[in-house]
Amino acid sequence: MTSDRTTRLLCALGLGIVIPLGLGSKVYTGWGQAWVDGYSGDILFELAWIFFIACLRPRISAWKLSLWVFGLTSVVEALQLWQPAWLQAIRATLPGKLLLGSQFVWADFLYYAIGCVLGWGLLVTFQNWGRTSRRSA
Repeated sequence: MTSDRTTRLLCALGLGIVIPLGLGSKVYTGWGQAWVDGYSGDILFELAWIFFIACLRPRISAWKLSLWVFGLTSVVEALQLWQPAWLQAIRATLPGKLLLGSQFVWADFLYYAIGCVLGWGLLVTFQNWGRTSRRSA
């Protein structure tokens, strides 16, 4: 199996894990419910974007991708301060809320950073695993 194919497969598996976890975090009830609902999705959102883009571009630099994802999602977070009626109408839908968020929260930046660092580490591991499996084949 080529290293690109291995990276794509591992990232696709990662997406298959983080997307249901992220969606589930919005309906979770139990211990730590406020944190799970408010912040775990931020970490999983970053991971999902990193895995999605790496599926498309498996040789992409993990640190550059992580920085770009952090930057773009931070811009989306800051845009939550801007609330024109047309944008609020989009945010009122489930896809709009999931992609654009609904309210600005300073703490989200910390969890975006955690998600990007975690995503960077996982992507480096996936890329290295792909190279290692190729050499041993």
